[in-house]
Amino acid sequence: MAALSKDDMSNIKTLNFDAVIVGGGGSGMRASLQLARAGLKVAVLTKVFPTRSHTVAAQGGIGASLGNMDEDNWHYHFYDTVKGGDWLGDEDAIEFMTREAPKMVYELEHMGMPFDRNADGTIYQRPFGGHSSNYGEKAVPRACAAADRTGHALLHTLYQKNLEMGTQFFVEWIALDLIRDDDGEVLGVTAIDQETGTVGVFQAKATLFATGGAGRIYAASTNAYINTGDGLGMAARAGIPLQDMEFWQFHPTGVAGAGVLLTEGCRGEGAVLRNKNGEPFMERYAPTLKDLAPRDFVSRSMDQEIKEGRGCGPRGDYVLLDMTHLGKERIMKRLPSVFEIGKKFANVDCTKEPIPVVPTIHYQMGGIPTNIHGQVVVPKDGEPNVVVKGLYAIGECSCVSVHGANRLGTNSLLDLIVFGKAAGDHITETVRNSSSDYKPLPSHVLQRSMGRINKLQESTQGENAQDVADAIRAVMQTHAGVFRTQALMDEGVQQIMALEPRVKNIHLADKSQVFNTARIEALEVENLFEVAKATIVSAAARKECRGAHTVVDYEYPADHPTMANGRNDEEWRKHTLWYSVDNRLEYKPVRTKPLTVDPVPPKPRTF
Repeated sequence: MAALSKDDMSNIKTLNFDAVIVGGGGSGMRASLQLARAGLKVAVLTKVFPTRSHTVAAQGGIGASLGNMDEDNWHYHFYDTVKGGDWLGDEDAIEFMTREAPKMVYELEHMGMPFDRNADGTIYQRPFGGHSSNYGEKAVPRACAAADRTGHALLHTLYQKNLEMGTQFFVEWIALDLIRDDDGEVLGVTAIDQETGTVGVFQAKATLFATGGAGRIYAASTNAYINTGDGLGMAARAGIPLQDMEFWQFHPTGVAGAGVLLTEGCRGEGAVLRNKNGEPFMERYAPTLKDLAPRDFVSRSMDQEIKEGRGCGPRGDYVLLDMTHLGKERIMKRLPSVFEIGKKFANVDCTKEPIPVVPTIHYQMGGIPTNIHGQVVVPKDGEPNVVVKGLYAIGECSCVSVHGANRLGTNSLLDLIVFGKAAGDHITETVRNSSSDYKPLPSHVLQRSMGRINKLQESTQGENAQDVADAIRAVMQTHAGVFRTQALMDEGVQQIMALEPRVKNIHLADKSQVFNTARIEALEVENLFEVAKATIVSAAARKECRGAHTVVDYEYPADHPTMANGRNDEEWRKHTLWYSVDNRLEYKPVRTKPLTVDPVPPKPRTF
């Protein structure tokens, strides 16, 4: 494509900020609050109004070892997170997160976040899957909860504080591409305003991605329609690798046939999973933690029940989540949204009968590789973690690798606030110590973005964007599910790569400028495709079972001398790095040295 003319450039507005944040969810707004408090000029680009970001769907709580209802401390939280992630998490980052957790929760409390309370006025905490005291001896209440609307409360609290500090929001703006100069430094992003179709350049001394997950690469997902992996797609197109994308969490309790989440807080309050015989079957799989084992473990147990003929319903394709014994008063106090979801999506009154549930795709453990300051890091000149100057990533789109191969419930909201603040602090220090001048933008600043838009605008025939997106989802649902086989994944690689011509041949029938959602959906397909490729290629290459990546070919008994449950620490305790160019894979070691405590040696995961 030819370079843009001066006339073309004159129609594009350039806005300058100390920092531009892409994404207005929990992590983005926690970072923007920190920057605004420091007096920096900050812009937040968000696809939807901030309080409608996907963080609003988080229900059960924020993990922190407050010890308000039981013995607990951050050492136990650290241990549980390392073990829950099946020893793929970076232990320095895990220690940082779990040590900071209580402070972050109390800070939210002081901002006015309406946590539920115990009788003595302390923050109410409920048990959650994989969280224990005394290094796995018993379940411990660690989820700091605002009923079952914790994400909702978090978003509104952060949005109000950002308004108070004067943060500038660009609502319903869609980021298109990273701007990098010839030295590889990131200078901002290009973006499009949905309301007018206007393209703009957001130039900044620091660019922070807080774009959330990409669960919409699957056909059955608890993710919002906005979760199309935009930050991941932008990073991949800019030459930045994506880390550990083979690891996707299936939440055990999605409403059967609806893809809507029922919080793990249900089981934290005492709900029980039952098969068609009424048996509370998790007692057989996890004798200690039972229904509060980690999500990957519970999801596989449910799938096993169904496969062995103990599923419920006419087709035997789901199990039941029973909370009838909790009583209506407790359900309406602690789980009011669950009651509403049961009514609306399953036609069930959960105070009187159980709700049909199946494992449903929920969360990506992988993402853009970062360090504990939120700085994006890539391998270079033999070093595994060289900082990409000017670029940060936090939240679900990032992979600081606190979650390893499987995230513990409540650690997602904790991840948002801990690393949102950490990134905000680091950006503040960096901007204050940098020149007041902005680096000149490269002459090709708009070529990629305008090329993508113009190609759609000039198309006269081709594929419908949603047909292509549905084809991607169908492949991923079939070939990268709860249980995988090597042959299935290998076939999935071929099928995903075969979709590339269709992705490049999308036709935009609606050429209008004002609020053209069809254009946005077409642009999102490119991001979905990058994430799907990263996932299936990385998965097919990992020849072991670990966390959420369960490959039937590599399953071994728990007492196997070197490969407990199919996990191969000798060969595969390492991070996957996928590059969009040539579908290339590289690997880097897991950081096994915590900041102040001893490492946790790998062992079989039992619960």
